[in-house]
Amino acid sequence: MQGIELSRRYFETYGAPMLREQFPEWADRLAVGLVGSGSECFGFDDAVSQDHDFEPGFCIFLPEEELLDRRTAFRMERAYAALPKEYLGFSRPKLAPAGGARRGVIRLGDFLEARTGSRDGSLSLDLWLRLEEQYLAEIVNGELFWPGDGVFAGIRERLSRQPADVRKKKLAGRLLGMAQAGQYNYPRCLAHGEPAAAQLAVGEYVRHAIAVIFLLNQRYLPYYKWQFRALRQLPLLSGEAETLELLLTTDNGKTMARAKQDMMENLAGTIITVLQDQGLTEAVCGDLEKHAYSVNDQIADAIVRNAHILSVL
Repeated sequence: MQGIELSRRYFETYGAPMLREQFPEWADRLAVGLVGSGSECFGFDDAVSQDHDFEPGFCIFLPEEELLDRRTAFRMERAYAALPKEYLGFSRPKLAPAGGARRGVIRLGDFLEARTGSRDGSLSLDLWLRLEEQYLAEIVNGELFWPGDGVFAGIRERLSRQPADVRKKKLAGRLLGMAQAGQYNYPRCLAHGEPAAAQLAVGEYVRHAIAVIFLLNQRYLPYYKWQFRALRQLPLLSGEAETLELLLTTDNGKTMARAKQDMMENLAGTIITVLQDQGLTEAVCGDLEKHAYSVNDQIADAIVRNAHILSVL
């Protein structure tokens, strides 16, 4: 059983009755679900995931103190802690995972501030540009079993897509990163007789390429260890995961190096076609660097457009 199903069933069995019986005035106003850190919030968990931080539990997201006082919050924490410690063969751990508790009673403002710096999810353009996408992914992932007053659901919907200028700035920088690492530095490192450096260039190319594919899908890039898993589930260019995996896991001998250069050029061509289909570039060539600057030129906000093209990486 995956974590999100375990969480939902545990909530329906114990959590919902607890809220209705002990906090009837709040039961229909609180957002409850499984959202945030951990592979189970993305649906990526498997048997291996169950060796740590895996439990029957859920998140109760509370409004700020002016709406729900500390005393009530404390009572709710006690009530949550008193729920059964075992469910369907799984146990709730005694110790919180590194970084703090991921389940239980959480102030929504604390949850949002820890990931965005904003307690209500209102982000300035500058904050949008500086935020690491993995933290935005942790806000919009998982599932709300009980939307409550709809505040958190509304924030999740509002943050599910980044502003167009932010997306274009990130795309421009990532495209330039692909061009520098794959189309330029990889063959030069090999020409210098530096196969290890060449493989580092491959790694940079793959890192930027994955980010580009997520941006083209308008999805947030998760934490690195789940990027390939998430990549394979994207509606657009998910098949390129096999190419990117080959680039990372093969050697740089003469025959393979030529094949890898061809792979990188072919992927670049595929990405350029999608950029053109989405109206994101006006360049007509196979040079990713030129397309990077063409994407950057389409940014409406002058300050964002004129900032260094790599400023958000």
